[in-house]
Amino acid sequence: AVIYLSDNASQLSSGINAEYGALGLDLRFDLVKGLPETLGKNGVCSNYGPGNADYTWKTLSSLKGGKLLFTFPNTTIKCAGAPQKIMYLAEAHLRKVGVRSESSLTYHTALPAIFGVPKYAATLNKLAAEKGCKVVTKSNLVEVDGDRREAVFQNLDTGEKTTESFDMLHVGAPCAPSPVYASSPLADSAGWVDVNRSTLQHNTYTNVFAIGDCNSCPTGKTAAKVAAESGVLYGNIQRVMKGQEVMSGYDGYTSCPLTVGDDKLVLAEFGYDGAILETFPIDQAKPSALNYWLKKEIMPSLYWRGLIRGTWRGPGFVRKAMRLGMTS
Repeated sequence: AVIYLSDNASQLSSGINAEYGALGLDLRFDLVKGLPETLGKNGVCSNYGPGNADYTWKTLSSLKGGKLLFTFPNTTIKCAGAPQKIMYLAEAHLRKVGVRSESSLTYHTALPAIFGVPKYAATLNKLAAEKGCKVVTKSNLVEVDGDRREAVFQNLDTGEKTTESFDMLHVGAPCAPSPVYASSPLADSAGWVDVNRSTLQHNTYTNVFAIGDCNSCPTGKTAAKVAAESGVLYGNIQRVMKGQEVMSGYDGYTSCPLTVGDDKLVLAEFGYDGAILETFPIDQAKPSALNYWLKKEIMPSLYWRGLIRGTWRGPGFVRKAMRLGMTS
């Protein structure tokens, strides 16, 4: 596809011209040597991508113990909590079926910490230790040999490579900006649509706005981010159409509901520079059944009946109401 800024349109690979549409983030399993050839067999699975999650469950449910590896890539990623959530869910399942003592679980993350926001990282480090899950930081998956059931990791500090065997390998998918916009004049040097982080208006083309995975806002790429951005987008598009100046408004809000097993959940909510933006006047870093209930029963409706229809613009108003009008 090609973007034509002068015509406010993009040409699809089929040759059809269309007005600007939705552009997202590409899954790049190909960035790991050998991964595309073995994904979906040999115990190599991922909850990223259509149809992949079924094999995750098939693999996990067939285990009678063994070595389980979970990875977080050295790239931007959709929903940064997902590679870790599956580890806790797997640990809970192994306990439930009575083979936890015959199993080892290791989380290899390319990040320097288990999670990017210190408040939640402290809780998750404690949980991982309590559940007997090993955490290896600055460790990036670079190669998979499915037939031998071996994974190669590279230490991002030293460059040293180590090989680990596995019975199950869950891969947090490496992601990258779509070439459609990354190679266009819309993109910044890193390939993201270059917008003002507060107004979401393009820094060069004032009739272009971007929300979601494709934009350059330095915060987690989640549905919660899209919801919070959508309210700012709506207001600013209205202002532009009326010939008015755009207004700041997006504070980097994003959310990672981290399911940690035992029907409990850590509800991480934060903004730019790790600022805590929790909705409720409780410690959301503490795993709770209430957080889990919100994730299971309320958030799907907010997504399907609110966000998709353009009526759910994030919990900012709830946060203010809960805190008597205060912003945090």
